This record gives sequence, C-alpha cells and structure tokens, in this order.
Amino acid sequence: MTAHLPVLLNEAIEALDVRPDGVYLDATFGRGGHSRAILARLGPRGRLIALDRDPQAVAEAQRIGDARFSISHAAFSRLGEVLDGLQAGALHGALFDLGVSSPQLDEAARGFSFRADGPLDMRMDPTRGESAAEWLARANESDIREVIKDYGEERFAKQIATAIVAARATQPLGRTRQLADLVGEAVRTREAGQDPATRTFQALRIFVNRELEEVSLSLPQAAARLAPGGRLAVIAFHSLEDRIVKRFMRAASSTDLPRGLPLREAELPQAPLALVGRAQRPGDAETADNPRARSATLRVAERTAAPLGERELRDIARRLGARPWRS
Repeated sequence: MTAHLPVLLNEAIEALDVRPDGVYLDATFGRGGHSRAILARLGPRGRLIALDRDPQAVAEAQRIGDARFSISHAAFSRLGEVLDGLQAGALHGALFDLGVSSPQLDEAARGFSFRADGPLDMRMDPTRGESAAEWLARANESDIREVIKDYGEERFAKQIATAIVAARATQPLGRTRQLADLVGEAVRTREAGQDPATRTFQALRIFVNRELEEVSLSLPQAAARLAPGGRLAVIAFHSLEDRIVKRFMRAASSTDLPRGLPLREAELPQAPLALVGRAQRPGDAETADNPRARSATLRVAERTAAPLGERELRDIARRLGARPWRS
C-alpha cells in the first residue's frame, strides 16, 4: 500500500500563517499529515479541530494523544454544526485537502480504483449512504449518462451508460473489475497513459460522495467562522472542484459594484475575503516523489473585517457552486 504523502504540505502550512495560540480547522484529516504539521506550530494554548467522514481516518486521528487536538466523524459540510457543538469560537485558519486519499485508492475493498478488483463501493464513509453498485443497479440510463458526462467530463458517456444498462440486465455490476472491463470495451480511444475507466470511476466517486455539493456547502461555513485575518486554504485535485473554489473566493473577495460609480478607493465597501497570492501548484521535486500531486492546486484567501455573515457567503456559493443531484 502506498503511504499517504500530504500534498503541498509546506505551502499550505505557510499559507495558514499559524499563530501559537490560534484555533484551526483541518476539515479533511485523511492520514493526518497536515494536522501534525499544524500541531507542531501551535503553542500550549492553541487548538486544532479535525473532521473526516472516513472511519479509518478517524481511527488514525484517535491515535494522536494531544490535548490540543480533537477529531469528529463528520463530512465537512457539517463543519458549522461541529464547531458550534465544540464551542470553538472564531477560527484563525481552515484547511481543506479535497479528493480521495492514497490509502482509499490503494485498498481494493474500498472500491475506488479500477486497478485492483474489489466491491464496487466508492463511499468515503462506508457506514452511510448508497454504494456505487447500488446506485448503478437502479438508476436509469439517462441519469447514468449525465453523471458520467458531468462529473467525469467523459465524451463517451452515452456509450458507457448504454453498456452498463445492457450488462446489468444479465448480471449485477458489483465489482470494480467488471465495471472497468465494461468501460474499456465501450471506450475505444483514450489519451495516452490514461486508463479508459479513469473518467467513469472519477465521476461515480464524485457523485456517490456528493463531493462538489460538499465543497459548495462547506466553503461559506468556513469563511463565515474565520476571525478577521484568518486564512482559508483549499487544495483541489481536479477542475470541477477547483472551479468552485476559485469562483467562490473571487466572488467573496469582490464588492460587485456597478462600474463607473464616483467613489474613491477608501470609500469602497470591503469584501468579506481578500485573495492571498496566486494559485500554487507542486514543484517538479514533489511530483517526482508523489505523482498523484501533479494535479493539485492550492488557493488561499483571508477574512477581512467586513460585517458579512454565513447567509451572504452561502448565497455566493449557491450562485457559483454545483447543483444538488436528484437521488
């Protein structure tokens, strides 16, 4: 099994600008690389709150024997509820490392990967919700096609959906290898070096876990709970996630006033967020050590003193984010 290497570790920790007595949120604990780096910079009065919906990640987090640290088994769309329950107060930084972790990909029993045979599950929290196999068994062809097209950006979505519906009439699609072979027969051409099943597996994983909706729901909650000067740092791994993050940060850092208003710069209303630097991507050395890092993008914004609450931030996310999918 491949060890999980935290991506853009130094860049993310520097972006958070950790203060020793601050309160921080790691919304995606994973295997704890970012959390441990934050703890290393916190002083005795600092606090780190972590979330993860994967029970294996929660079990790993519970091994950290540090009074400054707590872990909650929850999706990050529930971060507001968790923070309120812990009476955490204002945050000085919030970090999101989106997507799937190496342990999840490498463990065949989780069903994320087409490279090894396992149950077609794909749930980040296997104790809740519907598996990929269960959804594929009941969904109609048009819904399957739309999920694969929208979330996998797959140009052969129609052919794949047709093949899935035809195959399940003969026998249930319950194994990753079954699905990968079926997609391989339906997709006749593919980019060099990419398995034909890559986009379909990505699409189903995103859909089953409602990943884009999770991002859209969580960003306004995190931003609204930041203290002035607190940082929001988000690492995304594919264009659909990064598009939501980019648009949210840009919209929340803009006053969105009509052009041509006769106002001096000092008279302009302050936006709730201010962008910090440009998007960062892994360097050659990191991608050589960890090829899975190559698609990562880190974006950072800082909370201003503008009196804008979660409702307004949620409105921004609703306008720019992913639409909820009918179940």
